[in-house]
Amino acid sequence: MRTERANGGGQAERRDLRVVVGAAIIRNGKVLACARAAPPEVAGMWEFPGGKVEPGESETAALVRECAEELAVRVEIGDRVGRNVRMAHGRSVLKVYAARLLHDDQPQALEHSALRWLSADELDSVTWLPADAPIVAALRPILAPG
Repeated sequence: MRTERANGGGQAERRDLRVVVGAAIIRNGKVLACARAAPPEVAGMWEFPGGKVEPGESETAALVRECAEELAVRVEIGDRVGRNVRMAHGRSVLKVYAARLLHDDQPQALEHSALRWLSADELDSVTWLPADAPIVAALRPILAPG
């Protein structure tokens, strides 16, 4: 993804935004939340699993890879959830996709300190990373019964 911004001289400057993808893994009306283990300033805060899209990799391929690396699960990627979220430092954009587990895989906390399945009513029971908060709001109607 490319953006333009004005530099000090008022001219447009092109720069690349790094794409970070997240998976809203949904099972039985609940979404998987993962507690960060590191770095210290965000340890204990909650996020959706995922990570950076590598050069030449599609967003969905990156999510499949990240879920295997972080949770030891195979997933099928679905539709986007919510909007693009600019990360706090402004050099990355977060894109979250709905996902479902395949083959009765059970997530394991390989890179996180804890995992929790949250219903729509439980979404506010954890402290989400700031970039994930807008996605949580978009998930609520997806998870709500009926």
